Amino acid sequence: MTALTLSTAGAATLRADALVVGVATSGKALVVAPGAEAVDKAFDGRLAAVLETLGASGAEGEAIKLPAPAGLKTPVVLAVGLGAAPEDGAAFDAEALRRAAGTAARTLTGAKKAAFALPVTAPGDAEAIAEGALLGAYAFTAYQDRGKDAKLPPAEIVLLGGKPRDKAFKAAAERALALTEEINRARDLINMPPNDLTPAAFAATAQAAGKEHGLKVQVLDEKALAKGGYGGILGVGAGSQNPPRLVRIAYTHPDAERTLALVGKGITYDSGGISLKPAGHNETMKCDMSGAAAVFAAVVAAARIGLAVNVTGWLALAENMPSGSATRPGDVLRMYSGKTVEVLNTDAEGRLVLADALTKASEENPDAIVDVATLTGAMVLALGNRTFGIMANDDDYRTAIHEIAGEVGEQSWPMPLPADLRKGMDSPTADMANMGERMGGGLVAGLFLKEFVGEGITWAHLDIAGPAFHEGAPYGYTPKGGTGSAVRTLVKLAERTADGDV
Repeated sequence: MTALTLSTAGAATLRADALVVGVATSGKALVVAPGAEAVDKAFDGRLAAVLETLGASGAEGEAIKLPAPAGLKTPVVLAVGLGAAPEDGAAFDAEALRRAAGTAARTLTGAKKAAFALPVTAPGDAEAIAEGALLGAYAFTAYQDRGKDAKLPPAEIVLLGGKPRDKAFKAAAERALALTEEINRARDLINMPPNDLTPAAFAATAQAAGKEHGLKVQVLDEKALAKGGYGGILGVGAGSQNPPRLVRIAYTHPDAERTLALVGKGITYDSGGISLKPAGHNETMKCDMSGAAAVFAAVVAAARIGLAVNVTGWLALAENMPSGSATRPGDVLRMYSGKTVEVLNTDAEGRLVLADALTKASEENPDAIVDVATLTGAMVLALGNRTFGIMANDDDYRTAIHEIAGEVGEQSWPMPLPADLRKGMDSPTADMANMGERMGGGLVAGLFLKEFVGEGITWAHLDIAGPAFHEGAPYGYTPKGGTGSAVRTLVKLAERTADGDV
C-alpha cells in the first residue's frame, strides 16, 4: 500500500528517489509547468530545451527521465506530459493532472519515495494528483513471488505544494487516499482468480470490511435465497458447486436525509452456462463481477469519507457454470418479484441476478437506485473499451450521472431505452424472456432491468462492460486488468445526493 504525504518543502531541497515535474505545450513551444521552477533553475533555465533535444513534446502519456543536476537532492528527474497548457494562467484540467501523475507512478517502479512537483493551485489540484499517483502506483502481486529485489511502484508519494496544516488540503488528501484505496481493493477483487473469489469468498470480504468500517452487512446464502424465492440468482448459480449469495452492505449517516441504493452484478466467473462461450472469450471472465466490486468499493469509500447520505449496496453474487444441474435454454425462472422469465440464453445471466437484487432494493424505497454491471458485449461494440453506457428511467438523472462521470474523469455516454425494443422480449411461455432483438442488445438489457425497478423510484443502469477490465498496455493511471471503473462516479453521485443536487 502506497503512503501519501503533503509537503511544503521546496522541490530542490526534498530528498527522494525521484522528482516528478510537468511539461506542457504552448503553441509550438515546450514549457515547464508551474511547481517545477526550482528544478528548471537547477538546469540553468534550460529544462525545456534539454527535453526538446530528447524528443519531448509535452503530450499526455509522455514520460522522460533525466539525471538530476547539482542543486537537487534527488538523483532522477521525471518529466511527464500534461498536454496543452491552459490559456491566461488558468489551472490545468484535473484529469490531465490525474493521468500525468498516474503515468509518473507507473514509470517509477523501483523508486521507494517519489516527490511530485506538479501544478497545485487549489486543494482540488492536490486531490487529482494524489488520485492519479495512488492509482498509478497499483500493482497486483498477490500470486507472484518476485523476490526481495522486485521493482515495485513507489511505497511513498510526497505531494509538493500541498499544505498539510490547511484543512481543505488535508481533507482533499484524505479523500483521495480513501477513494483510491477502495478502488484498488476493487481492482484486487477483479484480478483475483475465480477459484479463490467464489460468491462465498466475496461475501466474506464484504463482512470483513463491514466490521472494519462499521457497516451493516447481511448475507443471504443459498438456503435463504431459496426460502425467499430469488429465482433469478438461484437459476444462474444452479450449475455451480459454489452456491450464490446476495449481500446487503449498508452505510448510514446520522444526518442523512436521502438514501442511494447501488446494485452490482457479481458473476465471479461466467462460462456462459449451457450457452457456453466460444473459445477465446472465457479467459477474462473472472472480471464479470466488476459491477459488484464497484458497488462494494463505493459504499466503503462513502463511509470512510463520511458523506451525509445513506448508501446501501446490493451484491448479486453467483458463478455461471454448465453442469447437469444448470439452468437450460427454455427453462422458466420465477423471479423474486413474482414475474416469470423464460431463459433463452444462459449467457444473458447478469440481468437475471440484477433483477432479483433490483426488486429487493426497491422494497426499501430509496430515493434512487443505480445498478452497475459488465452486462453486454453490445455496449462494447457501441462505445468501445473505455466508455460506459448510462441508461435511466429519468432523462435528467441520466444527464446528471453523465456529467458527474466527466467531472471525475470517467468516460461515459447517455444511451436511450427505446420502447419499441421491449416487444422483442415477449414470451409465449412466460411473462417475458431474458433475450430480445439482437440489434441494440445493450438497450434491450436495460429495458429488461427496468421491469424490476419499483414504481416511482428513480433508476439508472451503468453498463461498464468496456472499461471494467483493460487487456492492453497500461496508460495514465489505468493498469492492465481490473480498473475499478465507475467507483469514482458512484462516490461523487453519493456526495451530490447528500447535497441534494441530484
